[in-house]
Amino acid sequence: MSSIRSEKSVRTPVKGRKLLYIAIIAIVAWLILGGISGPVFSKISSVQENDNSAFLPESAESTIASKVIVKFQDQSAELLPTLILLEGDVGAASNPARFAEISQYAQSLPNKIIPESNRALSDYLAPGLAIATIPSENGRAVLLNLQINSEVAAENIGDEPALPIIIEFIRDDLERTFGSNDIDSYVTGAGGIFADLFNAFGSIDTTLLKTTLGVVSIILILVYRSPFLWLIPLFTAGSALAFATFIVYHLAKNDIIDLNGQTQGILDVLVLGAATDYALLLISRYREELHNHESRFVAMAIAWRGTVEPILASGGTVIAGLMVLLLSDLSSNRGLGPVGSIGIASAMLAALTLLPALLVIFGRWIFWPRIPKADGKDEKASGIWSKIGNLVDRRPKRIWISTAVILLIFAGFSTSLNTSGLAQTEVFTKKQDSVLGLERLGLYFPSGEGTPVEIVVAQDRVADVSGAVLRLDQVASITPQLRVDQLTGQPDGEVKIVDGRVLLKATLAIAADSKEAKALIPVLRSTVKSADPTALIGGQTAIGFDVDQSSRRDNKVIIPIVLLLIAVILAALLRSIFAAGLLLATVVLSFAATLGVCALVFDNVFGFAATDPSFPLFAFVFLVALGIDYNIFLMTRVREEAKKIGTKAGIIKGLTVTGGVITSAGIVLAATFGVLGLLPLVFLAELGFAVAFGVLLDALVVRTFLVPALVRVIGPKIWWPSKLQDESALDLKEVARS
Repeated sequence: MSSIRSEKSVRTPVKGRKLLYIAIIAIVAWLILGGISGPVFSKISSVQENDNSAFLPESAESTIASKVIVKFQDQSAELLPTLILLEGDVGAASNPARFAEISQYAQSLPNKIIPESNRALSDYLAPGLAIATIPSENGRAVLLNLQINSEVAAENIGDEPALPIIIEFIRDDLERTFGSNDIDSYVTGAGGIFADLFNAFGSIDTTLLKTTLGVVSIILILVYRSPFLWLIPLFTAGSALAFATFIVYHLAKNDIIDLNGQTQGILDVLVLGAATDYALLLISRYREELHNHESRFVAMAIAWRGTVEPILASGGTVIAGLMVLLLSDLSSNRGLGPVGSIGIASAMLAALTLLPALLVIFGRWIFWPRIPKADGKDEKASGIWSKIGNLVDRRPKRIWISTAVILLIFAGFSTSLNTSGLAQTEVFTKKQDSVLGLERLGLYFPSGEGTPVEIVVAQDRVADVSGAVLRLDQVASITPQLRVDQLTGQPDGEVKIVDGRVLLKATLAIAADSKEAKALIPVLRSTVKSADPTALIGGQTAIGFDVDQSSRRDNKVIIPIVLLLIAVILAALLRSIFAAGLLLATVVLSFAATLGVCALVFDNVFGFAATDPSFPLFAFVFLVALGIDYNIFLMTRVREEAKKIGTKAGIIKGLTVTGGVITSAGIVLAATFGVLGLLPLVFLAELGFAVAFGVLLDALVVRTFLVPALVRVIGPKIWWPSKLQDESALDLKEVARS
């Protein structure tokens, strides 16, 4: 050993200087990238697209209908129905003075100036459409219906989206005007709900990011028990996120990819979690090699070579899974593919360039107070992971059977997971003003008021279609679109006809965004087309239904392709078809068990009404792609050890030396995704729980017990068809003596 060490020390000065220069160049390059990328953080929300209708494929009926419906409007833009509900003693009969005051307010509201933009509210409304004032029958509520020009509202005021600023201005103005008169006011409808969604996504830039960084910092401090070392992986992860955000911002700004608030939140936690995981793996191997080599440069070179393959394979697996999302019908899902892939690629690049550069620049002292010395000591030869390895070695058959049975039991509950979709009033974890407004609206008006189902029919089929639709119990009324007098801006009583077609608006007796309303769409389409085969049905309810249908189609198409790609990557990495199939099967079992736990927890603990139809796909992509990481980290080390000491001993050695780092990586990734639950959105809370629980299940159960026990029982045949399955060529006694 000493002769080997002295031989290496001769070469170290030249090699060390070369690596030192490379490290300095890498750090300077990343600092320059950070300076360029940093300012983009505050602008990323300005390039988001959060309108479901923009995500649908061109072939969706609601998409086709929207292109026809816009011709019936007196402007080229699509409209965003926004409802103001005033509740109190406001009836025209019981309190005519108050009703007159409200009517006057409705006329004056468009002329009020929004301070942030110094423009009148009318600039953001559909031109030529007066605000309708509709009293309830019992005189206890008045509904103001205004139409926001969605194209103008999608613009920015400064660096902030315009829509939430507009809605907040209206809410504040209502409170100033009517707050002292015992009148409760709510701003709801599509405009109010979308504004609350924007506000929820807006906290991604602050609450989510700061909390995630805080959680990762605490875990790293506990893992390393060093006042300095934790800063290096955290800085690396932050640099990776800044670089990824910079790329995504410019791609979204130039309409190359679609970015929504949901995708941005996932990008943040994905990059921070993955970059930290890769850092934990490299630092662990680097520390191990520092015990075997005097030169930190030699130790880093060996550690880098030992971890570059599993890091690239791990990241490549996640990227492959994400890029399959390009096959999705929904542009929001297609956008997540490249956005997430850019994030993972940035995390890998930072972990393999910036991280090793920082570690060798700072030297051994960065590990203080537990500074590793070149003493040949194996820190992992004893401790809890050595005991777990011995347990797996003694009872592998009992361990794999018991863990598999437990996972199968939980997997059985996955069939009870409710993926029927969420109403817009159910997408928030906390009641928002728009949600409360919709609930109160149903007490005084038909629940679908202000957000009708829009039906385009031939002008000679209007009576037939109207009669057929009105026979449905859940339809409250149906009215045609009327012409608007160009001078007065008011309807002139004549039905508007465009290209021989008429636009009918069906107001539902149930909430327009509810699951029941979306379930009514196929019934409506069948009913309408029986009277007019050329008819088209659009509107917010139809858009919601078509989005759900596209999500279900994506589940059937994308999941099998992701499985196939991951199997190919694993087979290439491990040079084994058997090992690839086994690892994939264990992760799929873990995924099914996670869905089963989600079904139990969402229903009985969190009280969530359901999950979005796209939830299984998102959970699958992240859990299978990320969950396979830990098996990759384990099995690449096992393969390395199997060449030296055989498979049965190699699996125990691999489990022992990687146990601590993989567990730490799992905890970090679970914690980062768990932070998604801080956002007031049910989908992200559900996804955060699913990924956090599933990752811990993979790290603590599948990778710790199930996979090692199976490999221990199967033995070298696990490497079929590679030559490693025949260990007769290995001189194990000679290896042991050396």
